[in-house]
Amino acid sequence: MSNFLERFKGIVGFVKSKVFLRQVIIALIVVLILVFSLKWWLGVTTNNGQKIQVPNLHKLSLTQVESKLNTLNLDFVVVDSASFNPNYPKKSVIDQNPEEGDFVKEKRKIYLTLNPSRYRDIVIPDLNGKTKRQATTHLRSIGFIVGNEVTWVLDLGKNVVRGLKHKGVKIEPGAKLPKRSTLNLILGDGKGGN
Repeated sequence: MSNFLERFKGIVGFVKSKVFLRQVIIALIVVLILVFSLKWWLGVTTNNGQKIQVPNLHKLSLTQVESKLNTLNLDFVVVDSASFNPNYPKKSVIDQNPEEGDFVKEKRKIYLTLNPSRYRDIVIPDLNGKTKRQATTHLRSIGFIVGNEVTWVLDLGKNVVRGLKHKGVKIEPGAKLPKRSTLNLILGDGKGGN
């Protein structure tokens, strides 16, 4: 037990000594110099305090975007194209990240989503034998517009689909048309036939 007390007194004595205090002060000064040096170095290498406001790129073509971002020393990357939006010009910016008004540093990449040149194509379903109501609901649910120009054909089934027309031309199931195309129904008149 006395051996332990002697060691403890020795440690307490060392902690109270001028040598220990000098070593602690030197260590603190070195740590402070390192922290301030690192902070200064990071500020210089990361353009700390530099702010470039991101411009509004919506509805601009890629050529216009490139010109605008080059003057601000910013880059861009096209990441995707969205569903066609008729309110935006074809192949124009429909979304951007970071958003307009955000602050970034030079050489920052702006991620762009473009408006496709048209609606995506949809496969024409086989609706032969379906009722007018079923066909209309199905066509609208997949993105087509059902027109009011009905062509009647001689058939036993009244209001039974016997085909589809697009711009006055009969189209076959499996063909593809852009979404939002107008399709007109060819319906049986219920008066006989095949």
